[in-house]
Formats: sequence, C-alpha cells, structure tokens
Amino acid sequence: MNPELARFNMIEQQIRPWDVLDPVVLDLLAAMRREDFVPAAYRSLAFVDTQVPLLPGAPDGACMLEPKVEARVLQELKLQRHEKVLEIGTGSGFMAALLAHRSMQVHTLECHPALASAARDALRRNGVFNATVHDTQPAQGARGLAAEGPYDAIVLSGSVAEVPRALLEQLKHGGRLVAVVGQEPIMTARLLTRTGPAAYAERDLFDTVAPRLLGFGEPSRFSF
Repeated sequence: MNPELARFNMIEQQIRPWDVLDPVVLDLLAAMRREDFVPAAYRSLAFVDTQVPLLPGAPDGACMLEPKVEARVLQELKLQRHEKVLEIGTGSGFMAALLAHRSMQVHTLECHPALASAARDALRRNGVFNATVHDTQPAQGARGLAAEGPYDAIVLSGSVAEVPRALLEQLKHGGRLVAVVGQEPIMTARLLTRTGPAAYAERDLFDTVAPRLLGFGEPSRFSF
C-alpha cells in the first residue's frame, strides 16, 4: 500500500464528498499520519471508509470512527488556536491529535487502560504534546472533567442515548459540543452550542451510527 496515495484518495473520495471543504481541515488530514494510530492488525483499513476495531476480540466495541465522520466533526467545531477542548473516548488518539492541532489544549478521557497507553504512545510519536490522555473509570465519561474546565468545545467520540447535563454545564458561553445521539439503526450527529447560563442551541449535522460510550445511561425500555 502506498500510504500517501491512499491518504489522497481518502480525502478526495470520502471526505470532500461529505462537504468537508475547509482548506485548513483538509491540509491537516493530508499531513496527519492516520495509519500510525491504527492497530497493527488493522493497518490495511487505515484509509478505508469504515470503523476500525481497537480492542482484540471486541469488533463491536471501541473503534476509530470513519475518516469522513472525524473530518466533518472537526470542521463543524470551528476550533481556534486559543481554545481548550475535552474529548470523551480517546480510542486510538487520532481524533485527539486532530483536535490538538487546531486548539491550545486537549484533555481526553479513556476508560480502557490499553487504549489510553497506546494513544499516549501514538500522540508522542507524532509530536502531539498538547493533548493529555486521562485514565478514567467508565462512569466518569458522563461527568466530564470539570477540574480542567470550562471548555470551548467538547467531543464525544462515540454515541450516547442523550447528552448529560453535566457535560453541557462544562461548556463556556459560546462553547460547542458534538455528540452522536440516539438509538440504532439510525443515530444523529448533533451540535449543541451554549447560548446562556442554561440555554443551548441544537443543530443536527448528519445521520450515522457509532458504538456506545461506556458509563452513559440508557432510556428505560419499559413504559406504563
């Protein structure tokens, strides 16, 4: 595989057709070595339009999201160099690397110790030193990391039934949160922007499906 050709094709055939046209985002995707964040067993999938498993024996567990989804989320956040970001679900560390290149500081939470360790190594190898990976328990994801907040942007790198109020409250005024919300077979990537002390504007971005983040509540299946 020629990684540079594969990267070019990924951008031109997957990412641009998804209306990712910001030249800064496209240049970053062309420069970042996505293949360095993919487990060795799945390296051949680094540039394919699919989710890449990250945990051996758990194909439905933690994964890298499709390149076009990562790119679209990055574009929608419109990050600035002075901003601070929180990510829930470090996974491979690739999304944290993209966020770090567009912002001042990234704090990213991961409840799988092996993934947290691998992400730290990948970030270091790629010269990303403004992203801090925090080992956490699954339940902490829904609580965020208030001690380092408030944040200009929060990214949930996985799906949830609904966005916890505790995360929204860690946004600055004007801060943005992107999450994949809902139930299979169709979920929605949603952008929420804090407009006041307890006010948030919502905008649906696109339909997709992503693995569940651990530690987030599910709605009751029973009705009375």
